[in-house]
Amino acid sequence: MTLLLLFVSSFAAITISLADNPCNPRYIQGESVVCVCNFTYCDDLVRDEPAKGTFITYTSSKDGLRFKKKVGFVQKSKTTLEDQDPESECREDLHHMTMELETRFQSIEGFGGAVTDAAGINWLKLTDDFLRAQLIQSYFGSSGIEYTFIRTPIGSCDFSTRPYAFNELPENDTMLTNFTLAPEDFQYKIPMIQACMKAASVPVKVVATTWSPPRWMKTRDAWGGYSRLRPQYLQTYADYHLKFIKKYAEQGIPIWAITTTNEPMNGLVPLLKINSMGWTPGLMGKYIAEHLGPTIRNSSFNSTKILAVDDQRYTIPFWFNRAASDNPEVLKYVDGVGVHWYGDFLTPAAVLKEVYKKHPDKFLLGTEASAGYLPYDKSVILGSWRRAEDYVSNIIENLNHMYVGWIDWNLCLDPAGGPNWIRNNVDSAIIVNSNGTEFLKQPMFYGIGHFSKFLPPGSRRVEARVAGCGLEGVAFLTPRNTVVAVLLNRGKARRLLLQIEDKEAALSLEAKSFTTVEMSQEDA
Repeated sequence: MTLLLLFVSSFAAITISLADNPCNPRYIQGESVVCVCNFTYCDDLVRDEPAKGTFITYTSSKDGLRFKKKVGFVQKSKTTLEDQDPESECREDLHHMTMELETRFQSIEGFGGAVTDAAGINWLKLTDDFLRAQLIQSYFGSSGIEYTFIRTPIGSCDFSTRPYAFNELPENDTMLTNFTLAPEDFQYKIPMIQACMKAASVPVKVVATTWSPPRWMKTRDAWGGYSRLRPQYLQTYADYHLKFIKKYAEQGIPIWAITTTNEPMNGLVPLLKINSMGWTPGLMGKYIAEHLGPTIRNSSFNSTKILAVDDQRYTIPFWFNRAASDNPEVLKYVDGVGVHWYGDFLTPAAVLKEVYKKHPDKFLLGTEASAGYLPYDKSVILGSWRRAEDYVSNIIENLNHMYVGWIDWNLCLDPAGGPNWIRNNVDSAIIVNSNGTEFLKQPMFYGIGHFSKFLPPGSRRVEARVAGCGLEGVAFLTPRNTVVAVLLNRGKARRLLLQIEDKEAALSLEAKSFTTVEMSQEDA
């Protein structure tokens, strides 16, 4: 009976796997591969349901594997954590990951990317309906990596072809009598967001962010550089957000959350060109407690969440903790804290746990990340495995420090990493070629997919410890009644035992790889 069950399980897994369209690889010298989607073909992924007594691994590697499936069998554990020798972790071939399913932490809200003007321009550049549909399906569809989040600018950002805001005229119009959406909303952002929502099998959460309001609201008549909000426009700025929420609702796009302003620290830096507006913690606290919070909560859109900070990790103690301590009313209205990844290397992740300890009812959400942003680094590197490793490592670290989700930057860009009106180009998980005849899925796309595909909203992080040099990992219980672990192996091929109480799964980890492991919770 057991042999028959194993045969049937293996046959079922093989049969389902044949339904997947594998990567159409293009090898990039000195890097890894990109997967090419064109007029006739695009790779996809069908997640298999692990049969009782089995586990399924999905592996992507620098050598070119992309979501390669393999079925294994859960066995009675032969080793214990006490059997391990910490001194030999880096020399031994066998490593361990142990889970404690009863020790549970935060629930996942989801993963996603940003719909900017640039993303919409590149999406519409694709010259074939099939290609445009495949790009959206690749991100949001059930045969894709199943994103559940979108972040989008309120007005323009640097990834626009021009700077703009709503109600720029008439100036000093506190009633915002001329608040209308821009042509870019109707041409690029709204159609792309609507397509993403239609492709997704669960509701898509949209997070909206203002880079800069109309210049007349600011202390300096410029899109970037040093400026703050004029105090007489505190209520007007709150109304500006409410009007945006209403306008997008009219287009069938509910806004799940707004943030207080994108990267407020940018607005305190002279000569910085990026659209911005600076805040002091005191003024931001006053704005949230007396204007934005009451405006949203007293409206018909009172379920819209408010995220504070929306800046680098190192700004949290200054902006959020200080604003909340100076004005405790802030905590009545703020639901969570938005965090960008660019300064993570400067600040230990322990900062995040301190926020959670002080405010356990507030969630932490990664709201922006991109590679190629440093001035000495190339904007787009096709096939870069290093950048994919950076993404996966960052997601693992932040999930282990209470993040409920992680949002990438532009869903797609051109080969130069744009367009961007200040030429602040970066890389993207999908690159659309110049003539619109194909798009290329970068290793970063698959790196994010190792989380987003297998950790649906409601997944709960559990205690997990990884013993092994060059290994990183995180683990979850999912609403699908499965246990999921995601592992990053930066080194050579190795063996790993994934242990849950008296059960274990023996894994073979490819060199330089990401591996997602899923098994039935009944086997845990």
